[in-house]
Formats: sequence, structure tokens, C-alpha cells
Amino acid sequence: MPLTVSLLSLCQALLVSGNILLIAVAPLIGAQLAPAPAWSTTPVATQWLGLMCATIPASLIMARLGRRRGFVLGNLLGLGGTALAVFALHIQSFATFLLATWLIGIGIGFGQLYRFAAVEAAPEGGRDRAIGLVMGGGVLAAFFGPWLARHSHALADTPYLGSFLGLGVLYLAALALLAFVRMPEPAADTVDGDQRPLAEIVRQPVFLLAVVSAMVGYGVMNLAMTATPLAMAEVGHGFDHVAATIQWHVVAMFLPSFVTGRLTARFGASRMIATGCLLLVASALTAQFDAGIAGFHTGLVLLGVGWNFAFLPATGLLTEAHRPAEKARTQAANEFMVFSTAALTALLAGPAMTLLGWSMLNALLIPLCLLPLALLGLRHLAFRARRPQIRG
Repeated sequence: MPLTVSLLSLCQALLVSGNILLIAVAPLIGAQLAPAPAWSTTPVATQWLGLMCATIPASLIMARLGRRRGFVLGNLLGLGGTALAVFALHIQSFATFLLATWLIGIGIGFGQLYRFAAVEAAPEGGRDRAIGLVMGGGVLAAFFGPWLARHSHALADTPYLGSFLGLGVLYLAALALLAFVRMPEPAADTVDGDQRPLAEIVRQPVFLLAVVSAMVGYGVMNLAMTATPLAMAEVGHGFDHVAATIQWHVVAMFLPSFVTGRLTARFGASRMIATGCLLLVASALTAQFDAGIAGFHTGLVLLGVGWNFAFLPATGLLTEAHRPAEKARTQAANEFMVFSTAALTALLAGPAMTLLGWSMLNALLIPLCLLPLALLGLRHLAFRARRPQIRG
């Protein structure tokens, strides 16, 4: 793989490390600054809102300015949000902190496009391996993110202010790496070439399969992952057990990335997506039988690998749904739908866990996991119907 793909993988690792740090400290800061306990998770919601707001503009900006300049802009926005968060903690302003997490979320939205940049930097035939290598950067984050959260929160006199100083260092490190990234300039046919209406693009079976697989993978994973700490606390598991379970879940999300590309190239995206969906079903079934540490660990590891096998091949499949000039709009539509789903599930996790309980919540996820399988079945039937029949 080219040096650029390796650098993008390190940028992805820094991005995910920052995300894990935010997941660890943002609700605690919310509880400290919010006017009422019910508002304590609002900083998490505003971060996701910022990510949603960035999905469409980020793709369109990169189509004009190029990937590298777009990533630099995203990291600068994240750095600005980090500085604002430090100021908010210094003056103890909840509203200012919400604005800061929204701005950080916008920066994260730009960073979600690292995987598409890897496709463009990869050699011929190396698309799936490049996506896997970039997403594999999350393995480093699975260990570094929690370590940074534990060791940075008490660096300053103001609680958690040090966490955002650490986050700022991550953004600066990403900017330093991007100085060495060499991406091709946007070609003329990617800006001014022939374009179909967006409605026509999104009606394509290949687009529908790609986006539904990614939405289901991210939505099911995010809902179950966000609800896990509540479920474990409800049955008496301590914070150390919760932290360990989430950490190994993140490892399971990203570690397979180093082989997912090769497996996709060998077996095809459709089979990989089907395997991912079945692993998500297996995770939900585990929640029906075992509420012990082993049960949560097994379920969350299956959840992570299932997300990986559903999401990464869907990313590669999306590249088959657009012409060069349609790339920015197609990726923007995909990102908006996928990360809107992630934001919605993050908001629903707490109320759903409270109303339904862990077992019933997972049971209701099973039909969602089967949606991509239904699309694959319909696609197969349509292919067979079009194939000429040989009669003896």
C-alpha cells in the first residue's frame, strides 16, 4: 500500500482516539455543567448533530478543494472546537460547551471521509485492502483512547480540562501527518462531467444495498453499544468491567479490518455483508441468554465484528454506484443517511433501554439486522429473472 494510505490510517487512529476520549468524558462534563440531570448527555447529542451537519458540505468541499485541504480544514475546525471547550470549562458555561462539541462534531464529520480518500490513493485492484488498512487504524485507538482519557482528565486544576488539551494534541498530530499526504488533485471529470439526478443514483440497487447495509451496521452497533453501560450497571457490573467490555468491543470493530479487504476481494461484498448481518443477529441472541461478564463480552465482540463486515464492504460497494462527477453527491447522501442513523440511535439508546430492557431491546434489533439480507435476496431473484434460461 502507498505511504498515503498508511498516513491516512494513522489519521483515522487519531480521529477514533479522540472519539473514544469524548465518549468517556462528555457525559461526565454534561452532568457537571448541565442545569438538570436530564441534560447530561446533551453534549454527546450535539457532537453527533455537528457530524450530521458536516456530512454533505464535507464531501462537496473536498470535490472542489481536494481531499488533503478538506481534511486540514476539518482538523482546524476540530481544533477550534477543542479550544472553545477549554474556554467553556474555564468559565463553567454549559451552552458554550455544547457549541464546542458541535464544532468538534463537524471536524469528525470531515474525518469520516478518510476511508474514501484511501480508495482514491490505492493502486489498481487495492480498493478493499486500502479501506481495511485505514479503518484498521482504530485498533490503536482502542487502546490509546481509553489510556488518554484516564491520564489526561486530571492534568489541570479544572476537572476534564486536561482531556481537551489532550484532544488538541491529537488534532495537531493529524495536521502534521497531513503535511506529508499526497492526494491527486480533483480531475476535471469529477467536477464538470456528466451527472445524473440524485434521485436516479439513490434508486440503484447497488446504492440501496450499500447504504442500507451501512445504516443497519452502524445503527444496530451504535444502539447496542451505547446501551451496554446502562445494561451492565443495571445487573451490578462495575465501571472497570464496563470499560473493559467497551474496549474489547472497539478492538473487535477495527482489528478485522486488516483482513476484511482481502476477504471481500475473494468472496465478494454481498457475502461479507450477509456474514456481518448474521454476526449482528448472533450478538442480539447472546443478550437473550447471558447477562454475565462473559455474555456481555461475547455479545459486544460479535457486535464489533458484525459492524466491520457489514460497514467496510458497503463502503467499497458504494464506489460502484456513481460516475466520477457524481462521487461527491453520492458520498454526501450516503454519509448523511448513515450518520443520521448513528445520531438517532445514540439519542434513542437511553430511553429504549429504560423502557424495554436489555433483552427486549436486542430482540427488536434482529429484524433490522435482516434488512440487508432481504435486499440481497431480492437482488439475487432479479438477477435470475434476467438471466437467459437454457432449455434442453
